[in-house]
This record gives sequence, structure tokens and C-alpha cells, in this order.
Amino acid sequence: MRHGTTSVVAYCSVHKASAEAFFEESHARDMLNIAGKVMMDRNAPEALRDTPQSSYDDTRALISEWHGKGRQHVAITPRFAITSSPEQMEMAGALAREFPDLHVQTHLSENHAEIAFTCELYPQAKDYTDVYGRYGLLGRKSLFGHAIHLSEREADALSDSGSVAVFCPTSNLFLGSGLFDYQRYRRRDKRLRIAAATDVGGGTNYSMLRTMDEGYKVIALQGEKLNPFQSFWQITRGNAEALSLEHRIGTLEAGTDADIVVLDSGATPAMKLRMETIRSLAEELFLLQTLGDDRAVREVYVSGRAAKSDMAAAAA
Repeated sequence: MRHGTTSVVAYCSVHKASAEAFFEESHARDMLNIAGKVMMDRNAPEALRDTPQSSYDDTRALISEWHGKGRQHVAITPRFAITSSPEQMEMAGALAREFPDLHVQTHLSENHAEIAFTCELYPQAKDYTDVYGRYGLLGRKSLFGHAIHLSEREADALSDSGSVAVFCPTSNLFLGSGLFDYQRYRRRDKRLRIAAATDVGGGTNYSMLRTMDEGYKVIALQGEKLNPFQSFWQITRGNAEALSLEHRIGTLEAGTDADIVVLDSGATPAMKLRMETIRSLAEELFLLQTLGDDRAVREVYVSGRAAKSDMAAAAA
């Protein structure tokens, strides 16, 4: 919240207690958050593995206890195809059929070695994306982290199902995973739905301003540019649409949840200096994106209540 993020989609650990702790804290803050207990039964240390049945039972219990409680949303969370056996993927698919309104979150095509290993583990699948398709895990509420190295068939499959490719620029650059082709995915005839994320597991900053600054560089390396209005749409209304939650968040329209961030374009000496030559809103937004961080986030309101403000800081 100090960085101005009022809703997150989170991977908890393989332990059910981690998701319970997350939801308890989220609910206490009245945040609209989406999270799930990771399902992971192979290719991981024993202490970090569950079983197909326990992952189903634990997720079902979390749904019963937390989904729809206040502003909480439970996500079905197979970590990714490499760490879930076919039996566990079947369980994830069963949950998706039983609870079609829930989000599904997992990883897809982050790097070439991962893709090759996945195809070895699932030789019957056409490609990495088809693994998830075979278990019924594609859909409008399915969020696929990274999705960098997609073939045209895979991009079509995501587009046809309404699935979401999640752009994680700081993580992709830090790990050397590759360059997400944001403009190609937006321009193609079968346009992809895209979200942007910090991926704080592999990423390097909690700030969506820093995230989109790195995103700009990823796109520039491919000979394209990203308009600052598009950047700010992506991390507000765009992400809300990607989560199918635009009726509640990502907007200032009357009747929505009043998650609001106030930004200061002169938050640092360098920003103040640059503001002396700013002549348009586009330039000001670009300044916030390129030089802004948590210091530029002056006030944050979650469900209409102050979560970060100068007054709150003074009181503390």
C-alpha cells in the first residue's frame, strides 16, 4: 500500500496456513485481493510438496472459508505444470469446473528450459499452453504469469479462451527470461488480454511505477514505444479489466470501491527540477513513471479509508 498498490494477486506457499494468514491480514485491511494456496506435488523439496488430494481439499476449504468474505477472492493455484503431476492438474481442473467464477493462476513460457522440460513431462500436449488447455484451465479468469515465448498457436489459444498473459518486466529482466512482446500481443488480429505485475518473487520492486518504467524499456528494446497514457491505463483500469473486476476497482466511477491513489509529481528534488519543463499531462505521467517510486505516492485510500497519508504519517 505504501507503493500505491491496493489490490494484488498473490501466490501463497504450498501450506494452507499461509493462505489463511494472508486472507486474515487482507480482510483486516478491507483490501480486495486474490490469492491461493500453491498446488505443488513434484519437482520440489519434500517439505514444499503436497498431494493431489490434499491440494484439492485445502483449496476447497479455503474457498468455503474465505471466497466472498468481505473483499476476498480465492484463486485456484497450480504453481505450474512442472511442479504438478497429471493427477494434481486433474484436481485443479475439477476445482475450476466446480467453481467457474474463481480465478486460476499459474506460470507459462517464462524461459526456454522450462518450456522444454514441460513438453518432456507432458509429451501428449501440443505445446506448453495445451497442457493447461487439456485440464480445462484456460478461460477469462485464468492468469498466466510471464507468457513470453508463445507460438502463434499458443497466443491464439489464450486469445480464443479469453485468458490473460501477465507481463512481469522487472522479473523477466532480472532473471534474463526474455522480452515480453507487449505491442505484438495487443496488435494481433486475435488480441491478447494483458495484465502487468511486479512478480515480487522474481521481480525487484513493489512499485507499479517502477514496473512500467522497466516495461517501457522491454518494449523499447523491441523497437517499439509505450505511450504513458497506456502505461497508466494498464496499471489501473487495464489490470482491473484483466481481473474481470472493472466494475469494482480501477476506476473513479460512482458506486465502485473507492480504492484511490494520489500521486505527487514533485516528490523528489530530481522530479521537482524536471517538472519545471513539463508542459503536458503526458509528460507529467511519463515523469512519474520514469522517476517516481513510493515517495511519489502521497495518499492511498482502500475502500474509501485512508491507508497512507501525510496526516496518518504525522500521527504515527
